[in-house]
Amino acid sequence: MKSVSDKITLNLTGDAEVLVKGFIAPIEQMSPNFHKEWEALANLQVAEPEKEYSVSVFRAFLPNKPVSIGDYWKIEKQNVLTLLKQLQPKPNLDMHINIGDSCGLWACLRAYNNQFAHIVFRIHAEFQLQDGWFTPSQFAGDLFIDRVQESIMFFHQYVPEGTLFDVNWRKHKEEPDYFYSTGSGVCPKIELYGGKRNALKETEFVSSITREEAKRKLIKRFYKSQQINWVPFDEALEIAQAEQKSLHVISIDGPLDDEAC
Repeated sequence: MKSVSDKITLNLTGDAEVLVKGFIAPIEQMSPNFHKEWEALANLQVAEPEKEYSVSVFRAFLPNKPVSIGDYWKIEKQNVLTLLKQLQPKPNLDMHINIGDSCGLWACLRAYNNQFAHIVFRIHAEFQLQDGWFTPSQFAGDLFIDRVQESIMFFHQYVPEGTLFDVNWRKHKEEPDYFYSTGSGVCPKIELYGGKRNALKETEFVSSITREEAKRKLIKRFYKSQQINWVPFDEALEIAQAEQKSLHVISIDGPLDDEAC
């Protein structure tokens, strides 16, 4: 444990094993009903319900230099792929459909005190299935570490409840290789977790930002659209009239802040 001004250095040491449990619930809601027609999607389930990892795997989530509250950094890819393979054997971090600014893995220091630190993270990943792709909107996550022992207290990587997923299915084999049928739905429970879930429930941090503030910092790293100061239409209309400027109106039928269409 080291500190420089208001910055802290985070580390994980030793060769302890961390037991991680994985879970994928059945898909219950989507359109069209590919989860009833497409065998790979109908049988989607966790590849390994339990697996032990060396603590070194989780160093991928740590910064390589001292950081302050609210600082963010890139997560190392290879060990994240190792973890994602516990869910499905063919994860992909490069995204087979990429609009230009949405790939990536980012983490942020949300809180710390003399003993503990809380890192939140966001990862965009997808899974290649037989004849297609399954793309959750995002993976969110928490990593609580003991700064004194330099060990993991709790790790959780999950698809947030109520978010969407996309699929691309090569339903008709006679079509060209690039032709896919598309569908979407409400993402089922998908998660990886290890350690003591409630270990830090009552912990008080001497320095922190809210979870929402940390999430906001991360989302702005993925999408340039989130760096715009959006205002409600009525308010924008008033501003345009007051400043005698025109409005450029765009109609959007999907979210701007995740990987689901």
